[in-house]
Amino acid sequence: MVKFSDPGESVDLDRIFAALADRTRRDILLALGEGERSVSELAQPHGMSLPGFMKHLRVLEDAGLVARAKEGRVVRCELSAQPLQEAAVWLSRYEKFWTERFDALGRFLYHQKELTPWPKKPLPPPASAPSSASSGSTPTSRRSSSGTPGPTRKR
Repeated sequence: MVKFSDPGESVDLDRIFAALADRTRRDILLALGEGERSVSELAQPHGMSLPGFMKHLRVLEDAGLVARAKEGRVVRCELSAQPLQEAAVWLSRYEKFWTERFDALGRFLYHQKELTPWPKKPLPPPASAPSSASSGSTPTSRRSSSGTPGPTRKR
């Protein structure tokens, strides 16, 4: 487990990653990436009840990813990208680790190839060799393994 110097940062990241864990919420963020939308515009493609959709919005809002503003009777939402930047910074800490691992794997595979080259593929048979599929003979049909039907019951 990773220990953080700031306990508040850990809670914020937990909320951000929990919000991003659901496909519906990621779809909402994609839609808001194109611009501000009303709640009804955001809810329409998801085919769920408005109260159910509002729970998704609340999770995004608690994580700081969405800001809501009421204009008359219409509630509009917009993307707040700052928390995504914080998550990207946290993830970038591991980029160096994985880059080093992939580089080491690449070097290992390169040396393995140099020491023991891959076996060559066998050559295809010459075109002049007859194959059973092109012999022109028709396949024989298989007979049914069952015998003739037995007597039927009269009613």
